[in-house]
Amino acid sequence: MSSHGEPIPMQSSKAGPLRGEANVPGDKSISHRALIFGAMAVGETTITGLLEGEDVLDTAKAMQAFGATVTNHGGGKWSVRGVGVGGFSEPENVIDCGNSGTGVRLIMGCMATSDMSVTFTGDASLCSRPMARVTDPIALFGAQSHGRSGGRLPMTIVGAADPVPVEYVTPVPSAQVKSAVLLAGLNAPGQTVVIEKEATRDHTERMLNGFGASVITEEVPEGRKITLTGQPELKPQDIVVPRDPSSAAFPVCAALIVEGSDVLVPNIGLNPTRAGLFETLRDMGADLTYENLRTEGGEPVADLRAKYSPNMQGIEVPAERAASMIDEYPVLSVVASFASGKTFMPGVKELRVKESDRIDAMAQGLRACGVQVDEGDDWWTVHGGGAGGSAKGGATVESRLDHRIAMSFMVLGMGTPEPVRVDDGGPIATSFPIFEALMNGLGAKVTRA
Repeated sequence: MSSHGEPIPMQSSKAGPLRGEANVPGDKSISHRALIFGAMAVGETTITGLLEGEDVLDTAKAMQAFGATVTNHGGGKWSVRGVGVGGFSEPENVIDCGNSGTGVRLIMGCMATSDMSVTFTGDASLCSRPMARVTDPIALFGAQSHGRSGGRLPMTIVGAADPVPVEYVTPVPSAQVKSAVLLAGLNAPGQTVVIEKEATRDHTERMLNGFGASVITEEVPEGRKITLTGQPELKPQDIVVPRDPSSAAFPVCAALIVEGSDVLVPNIGLNPTRAGLFETLRDMGADLTYENLRTEGGEPVADLRAKYSPNMQGIEVPAERAASMIDEYPVLSVVASFASGKTFMPGVKELRVKESDRIDAMAQGLRACGVQVDEGDDWWTVHGGGAGGSAKGGATVESRLDHRIAMSFMVLGMGTPEPVRVDDGGPIATSFPIFEALMNGLGAKVTRA
């Protein structure tokens, strides 16, 4: 079942050349943060290009519940009149974060150092995902959490009335965990320090500095050290959201495997902590080029041109690259099915605790479509058959309430002889509500099955 309704079975059939311009939605990570930081600023923040998927809309509703004024002006233009750091009001009702792990974990962080009690819930997928990775560090500030067994939602967080600053070493590479700790530190006195052994996406640090907080990042022997000075007055900003590289991954990867394709994906954020997929595809021999490289709002941006690439080779993806492309491994595994030889992906245990167990979901679905896949706890290997090789399609795959699993198999079906079906494409609306129309506009054959 999709996150907010009945299941929507979908089918993707072999496509002719994909051609044209793919205007993908705004970046989801930046959209969440723009709403949250705007709610914690004093004054009115304007946002252009906000992703209007269900995940982000749930975060907008949450910020309203905490007392901010959030207005949709149409056409991706929004405004947030914030209440200042420490100015949140206790919500009257349960906060429903739908399918969004980013939304719930960041919001838990930003309320954890306020004297209030807040109950969080979500859809079936979100309620099965681990929250201890956030509730453990916010407990150091003085917050308490009361949830279901295994640290799962629904969960009530009792914020710290007298928070203290903390120093925290992240046990797993996770931008969500790092961001939750930094957001909790905003309303604590003194300096809050996060040390991450492996660098993760740095949108939080960049945007907090833009809003006027003091965030200092430095390399130390233990890894990357981020120091935030608490209790700043955040200043409202005018934010232009770059387009989402995780969404761009789908038209880019589809173009690489569909014969004759030439697709331009404009205005894509190329933050180095997010662009690992594109680097990996180029390492495999993909015809993927960056055009019009530039900087917008402190983030590197370019137009991506992807062309059919029948001579791609399987590679070993560097484990240290995992954090910069963790959400893109499902669709990378699809491309790997059309490359020659093995693509080995190590250091990816985080995929086991995403919206679904993404390694298992992709492995089972790819095998059903004729592709050999090997897997371990924190690695997997796809045995590619080259262009026109082992990937045959012809199966119905479980999306497991996971938008990226559903979209990845829709991309697979564009290049296989037989159609590929998913039992529920409804979750796609959480991050890429125009996916079906955009891909069909390029020449794909995605239908409601």
